[in-house]
Amino acid sequence: MGILYSIGEVLIDFIPLQKGRALKDVVSFERAPGGAPANVAAAVAKLGGRSAMITKLGADAFGDFLLEKLEEAGVETRYVIRTKEANTGLAFVSLREDGERDFSFYRNPSADLLLTEDEVNESLFESGDILHFCSVDLVDSPMKQAHVKAIQSAKERGALISFDPNVRLPLWDSPEACRETILDFIPTAHIVKISDEELAFVTGIQNEDDAIDSLFVGDVQAVIFTKGAGGATLYLNNLSVDAGGFSVDVQDTTGAGDAFIGALLYRLLDAGADQHELKTVLERDGQSILSFANAAGAITTTGKGAISSLPSKKQIEDMIKAP
Repeated sequence: MGILYSIGEVLIDFIPLQKGRALKDVVSFERAPGGAPANVAAAVAKLGGRSAMITKLGADAFGDFLLEKLEEAGVETRYVIRTKEANTGLAFVSLREDGERDFSFYRNPSADLLLTEDEVNESLFESGDILHFCSVDLVDSPMKQAHVKAIQSAKERGALISFDPNVRLPLWDSPEACRETILDFIPTAHIVKISDEELAFVTGIQNEDDAIDSLFVGDVQAVIFTKGAGGATLYLNNLSVDAGGFSVDVQDTTGAGDAFIGALLYRLLDAGADQHELKTVLERDGQSILSFANAAGAITTTGKGAISSLPSKKQIEDMIKAP
């Protein structure tokens, strides 16, 4: 099986102990390891796959904590660099009664944004590997150029590229800057995962079918459209596959999308998908892969925090088998 490499932010999510309050009214928080790329790496590792994190952490107590939690989750951390130039990133979260979130980020800059292209080992990647990234660390910074080098290097060596925009507008100078950057990077990916809340914003197109079609640019071979509790749809150039969601008692939606894409990428790694076989694998196993990913996302919402709530393979299989 190949390796899932995630590049981008690893940070502390401060999760409120009270739901249904605005962030300014929350009086106590619980810390949890987070950052979408890290959550995806942890999801793959917890399912029994191999994963590694490419990032930079502060030489501080929060960085120590995150490194420890990544290693406990089974994520390879040898490519995580420590620095005294900036602190580890923090995100404070408030939870509505339905488990949805609002964020306040503390990173100006945080250590992850200081990873440079020279610090990316271009010989890491091989055919059968997957490089996964999101948009949070694509703001103008050394880390953006590190992404460019990693994507180019991984692609040249036959690895699949996966992109989940994971829009977080408070981190950008303007919504348009966020949108333009995402549109610049979509053509570099083979797999694009996008949510129903992001589709119209990213594409600028209100009609759902037309918006999905517009994402098939550059190297994009597959678009995964997620609809929360409504499940997900896989789109290829020649077909689409739907898989319904699962009914659960939602406590916290943090990390649900990351668990979803992590489970999906795990299945692709397990199937030996590469740049040439991706469509074949998805045409054959798309329904099963989507159901597996939907179950992973659903289970994650039943706990607090992301990495701590990620499911095992057995939990996913049990949910799928349940009547």
